[in-house]
Amino acid sequence: MNLKDEAGKVVNTIHRTLFRATRGRIGGEIMGMPAVVLHTVGRKTGEPRTNMLTAPIVDGDTVVLVASWGGDARHPMWYLNLQANPDVELERDGTRRPMRARTATPEERAELWPRIVERYRGYGGYQERTDREIPVVVLEPR
Repeated sequence: MNLKDEAGKVVNTIHRTLFRATRGRIGGEIMGMPAVVLHTVGRKTGEPRTNMLTAPIVDGDTVVLVASWGGDARHPMWYLNLQANPDVELERDGTRRPMRARTATPEERAELWPRIVERYRGYGGYQERTDREIPVVVLEPR
């Protein structure tokens, strides 16, 4: 694991702790987007994993996430985990719900990406920084 991965873990843990302790009053919104807590199962370990993320699009019960990892050349670990096991749980608005995760189809991504970048321009910059196409993840209730 490199320095970016380690720093990401520390920041994520602090944010998640504050978010839970204050029931979302602190850290409930990041860069104008709702903060969510994604619960996955580690693809190699089978252990529970938890990540604090932003949801640039929330449409009813459907939540859209962006696997950007800040424009890194690698996919974030949470994305690899949900590829291996798409049954996840999502904490949002004080409720933890079972969801099914999937990568948006190319047609869905083409429709969603402009809305995502409109919500947070940084995602456009992340995409410019990497050769990989940043996955858009759609979470739907199961």
